[in-house]
Amino acid sequence: MNRIIICNNTCSLNSIQKEMPEPTITNHPTEIFGYAFTDNSPEARTALDEQFCPFLDGECKKPRKSEPHIKVGVCSAGYKGSFIEKTVPVVLCPHRFETDDVFTTLRKEYCSQWSKIRWVSEVSLGVGGNVDFVAVKYEQDTLTDFVCFEFQAAGTTGTPWQAVLDFKRHRQFIRTNYPYGINWANEFMKTMMQQVYKKGKIVAHWKRKIVFVLQDVGLEYLRTACDTSGLRPSNDADPVHFCTFRLVWKHTSWQFELAEKVSTDIEGVNKILGGALQEQYPSQEEFMATIARKIERKN
Repeated sequence: MNRIIICNNTCSLNSIQKEMPEPTITNHPTEIFGYAFTDNSPEARTALDEQFCPFLDGECKKPRKSEPHIKVGVCSAGYKGSFIEKTVPVVLCPHRFETDDVFTTLRKEYCSQWSKIRWVSEVSLGVGGNVDFVAVKYEQDTLTDFVCFEFQAAGTTGTPWQAVLDFKRHRQFIRTNYPYGINWANEFMKTMMQQVYKKGKIVAHWKRKIVFVLQDVGLEYLRTACDTSGLRPSNDADPVHFCTFRLVWKHTSWQFELAEKVSTDIEGVNKILGGALQEQYPSQEEFMATIARKIERKN
């Protein structure tokens, strides 16, 4: 289903609540069905009971594979990677980005000269697949310009489902840490960068822009794992842009703030797809030592 004009945000739902201190988080879901795990408001309880997503203003779209009628409902989950200073909420669902704050920021940063704008979702790029959203400029009711936007969330290794079950039963978590990890490589290197490459080439051919919207920790992962030397401060002439947001605690919920804007050309995309910088390659001797250790363990 296509949607025109997006105006969803939990901020208005939480505005009448008493301000809460930022929760201490460990390896567990941090937002369930749109609300912080510490939120005991009637709205949060209703969303949990009815599998309701306030960002979509409808039912959550993340089903359990074995039971599609049951929705997982985890918007973000706590995690600390080797490149992250402390445990942070990591966004696990792209719909989590569909808030007024994000769309307002994207409009300001990429379409500020437009007097009239509409957002259209799930637009076909033909052989490039669908693009999540397109910001469309209208002049005298005629489409005169557009910018493409893709939203990218992280994914997990293992599952936080047991944490969700515990939360539903007890309205709290019964463990300090649940056994899941974040699959940075699959979601950002494989999934996102493949989309960047094939959609970026189409948009570059048109001499237009596509903006990949992601959390700040996703871009930090790419910087530790790949050759991102082709990234530079946002340049309007570049076809491929990355716009990152950080989650910050405000009053009763985590909310998005603009973190960084960078861009590149197709050559810069190729560098990222090529993997790590040459100086990060293991030496031949290190590789042979790894083989020797594996052989020793089998003997």
